[in-house]
Amino acid sequence: MTAPDSAIRPHGAKGSFEFALTAPLEAHEPPEARGLRRDEVRLLASRRDTGEITHHVFADLPSLLSPGDLLVVNNSATLPAAVRLDRLAVHFSGRLASGEWLVELRRRTAKATEPYSGAAPGEWLPLPGGATLRLLAQETPRLWRAHLDRDVLSYLAAHGVPIRYGYVGRDWPLAHYQTVFGVEPGSAEMPSAGRPFTPELVTALVSRGIGVAPITLHTGVASPEKDEPPYPEWFSVSPWTARLVNITREHGGRVIAVGTTVVRALETAALDASAPDTVRATSGWTSHVVTPAGGVRAVDGLVTGLHEPRSSHLMMLSAITGTGVLTSSYEAALEEGYLWHEFGDSHLIL
Repeated sequence: MTAPDSAIRPHGAKGSFEFALTAPLEAHEPPEARGLRRDEVRLLASRRDTGEITHHVFADLPSLLSPGDLLVVNNSATLPAAVRLDRLAVHFSGRLASGEWLVELRRRTAKATEPYSGAAPGEWLPLPGGATLRLLAQETPRLWRAHLDRDVLSYLAAHGVPIRYGYVGRDWPLAHYQTVFGVEPGSAEMPSAGRPFTPELVTALVSRGIGVAPITLHTGVASPEKDEPPYPEWFSVSPWTARLVNITREHGGRVIAVGTTVVRALETAALDASAPDTVRATSGWTSHVVTPAGGVRAVDGLVTGLHEPRSSHLMMLSAITGTGVLTSSYEAALEEGYLWHEFGDSHLIL
């Protein structure tokens, strides 16, 4: 299968680029609905040192890694973070230290939602179930600081649904938006790089001598509006995981992040480490943006999905691979008909 337009064009900041992402290249439903297991999605593998690009299924991952490597995964679980009103949807993005929440207001359309800019500070929104949301202040062009008059997690469990965008044609149960690693509820949207992992695949990885260690980073809303920097997100790197990362690198193993969320957490934990190329246990809010100019200190590879044109994630990937290898990888993905988005195919960078 060949994409109608596989041309890659540089865009804006170094490391980001533009390309045509057409509907046939978007995953419109989970792979299970296409007759596949989670670990049967396709896996494009890119090697930074040689530029070699190879094609696999995700279940091949153990054979592509080496004993002594360490996979660092995000154990944040996905919330049913969208609450629908008649004309609007409220997307709960993340809890602040004050107990207030960041929310995004979206206008409901025939297929999904679009940004809504008609709200004002002090406005009260009646929500399903008799709840009331008060908008306190606009924190960013899209996010509001808000207060719900009851416990948010309990309320979302009763009245929320998973956040869904227009390329997914129908609602799917929350279970389709969880990963095998998700044990800490808090993500507005699925840490989707971990979705193709199954218990059987994790067992195969560990049996081969490949370690698995968790961090927590609760993802905020990542609506597909282009040219936006990532918002601050809450994360935690435990002493145990920090120690495993440092020991792995000391002994010549590779630290492979499962998802851009893990890269962000580990690179934040590396900023104030006492020794170069190490991480320290830490938690809190991170505003760190990984770019080619700053590079990476803590990760040697990445398991991720395929990212949208012009997204800040492409700059992060360029910081790991170099722009040339990343461009070639995306050209190959477009030409071979790989699928994008949270239910799509995967990309391994080594």
